Amino acid sequence: MKIKSKIWIETDEGILISEGRIQLLKLIEVTGSLNKAAKEMNISYQKAWKLIDASNKASKEPLIETHVGGNKGGGTIVTAYGKSLIDSFEKINIACWDFLDLELKKHSL
Repeated sequence: MKIKSKIWIETDEGILISEGRIQLLKLIEVTGSLNKAAKEMNISYQKAWKLIDASNKASKEPLIETHVGGNKGGGTIVTAYGKSLIDSFEKINIACWDFLDLELKKHSL
């Protein structure tokens, strides 16, 4: 038996971060591109941009920085604040899953 749960963090402005947005940020970090990250997740660039834009609007600091083309090409990087959100969210997620697993065992559900 398993308990299923999804965690996200909201501000008054909307969803700050969720599992899907964390996955998107991690893929941006790996690929250096929002477009490539969107393709890896099988979502459109437009949807990926809307998710990141909404998170940026709900955040006190930007989660990504974009760099426009040029002879070396453009790209996207995850900011230090974005990286700290990834780390914090993962710690919260692990703690929640550990708690749920413990409760399940404790109550022999």
